[in-house]
Amino acid sequence: MGSSSVIGYALFQNTARSPEVRPLFYLSLSNLFLGVCWLAGALLYRRETSHPTGEGITCYNLQATGQIFYVASFLYTVNYTWQLYTDLKMKFNQRLHNQMPQILSYTNHVGRIAIIFSSLIPILLVAPVFGLGNCFQCFQNFTTERGCLLLHVENVLSTSSQRVPCAVLCLYSTGVFLVSFVASFLAILILLIRTRTLYKRFVHSMGYVGDQQWAMMKVVEHSVVLYPVVFFCCWGPAFILGVVKLARMDNASVYMALYILEALTASSQGLLNCAVYGWTQHLLRCVKRKACRDVDTQTPLLRSQKRFYASTNPVLSQTVAKPFSSSTTTVL
Repeated sequence: MGSSSVIGYALFQNTARSPEVRPLFYLSLSNLFLGVCWLAGALLYRRETSHPTGEGITCYNLQATGQIFYVASFLYTVNYTWQLYTDLKMKFNQRLHNQMPQILSYTNHVGRIAIIFSSLIPILLVAPVFGLGNCFQCFQNFTTERGCLLLHVENVLSTSSQRVPCAVLCLYSTGVFLVSFVASFLAILILLIRTRTLYKRFVHSMGYVGDQQWAMMKVVEHSVVLYPVVFFCCWGPAFILGVVKLARMDNASVYMALYILEALTASSQGLLNCAVYGWTQHLLRCVKRKACRDVDTQTPLLRSQKRFYASTNPVLSQTVAKPFSSSTTTVL
């Protein structure tokens, strides 16, 4: 529901191809396809069949397909955060150093390349799981009780009958998830911290910090906190479950708690992303409306004072003339 609402809104507003919305659009697509894979797995889990081998093949390949989409979701989240940072950095350099707008086309070109690589890298990483796994018939040890539900992280070398190639593939698949999660989380955290620092420099370089600029800074600070928190809350339990599985801990209560948390959090990333994005846009609209009301309700004395102070600072005069310029809003 959350991913579909973001996709529908982007298509309805005809903003799916804009540089600011494109990464979020593809992120929502990957979350939607991942949800479809999990829904199909839930339906297969509930269906009784007399061909368990065929069911194991379906579940194995369905899990591998889901792995493509959640690795792509990690990369699209990093790409979306990177787009916020580069857009703000471009506007800051353009204002501070009077750089030419040709940088915009270069940034759009790099953004398109990042989208392509975010789509191809997961396919290349999961290709051995598809090819070698079906070649060695690793789905024979893939139980239908749990194999079709959400993220299936098996115990590596859990049984002596498991063949070495299949055990290596299981270890590889789990490693891809763990490494991609850690790398994506650190990249998101670093980019958002840099975005917050750059936005403070951007606001202070204007020479005057008004109420709407401070409000915009608060929105940036909330985003710096919310995006990593949402990302970790959605995938943190699955990450911890993978580490526990690799450590081969013998604690049934820990497994049960992590499986329940995984079911509640991993499947709600699209909904939480939609909520955070909608909340951010709501705050931006509130700041914009407040800025417009402040301009309309100023007294003649206050307007004359602002014009006087603006005349002593050319940068301030631009800020007073455009209290909520597009250069400080489109980035978020």
